[in-house]
Amino acid sequence: MTKPALPLLYRPNFNLTRTTESMPEVQVRKGEPVDRALKRLKTKLEMEGILEEVRRLRSHETAKERLKRKARATAKRGKIRFRFMMPKANEKDAPPTA
Repeated sequence: MTKPALPLLYRPNFNLTRTTESMPEVQVRKGEPVDRALKRLKTKLEMEGILEEVRRLRSHETAKERLKRKARATAKRGKIRFRFMMPKANEKDAPPTA
């Protein structure tokens, strides 16, 4: 007899954002201190977002917390876009408003 399928509410969510199967690696160069190699590895992990994902998955995140986190990320992206936005053609002569 087969097990009944769990409703979507009770299924664990194993959908990770990282889809590549290889882990980042760092080759320790000849004569290089280990702490420097560890720093390079940590930088790689941070750039790929692995450390942030591990911190996020460490504990349960409620729907409200997820919305707040996504809203903060969207606001941060919006600030960066606004900061590097080029002025439109008719706004060149106008003084910048901040």
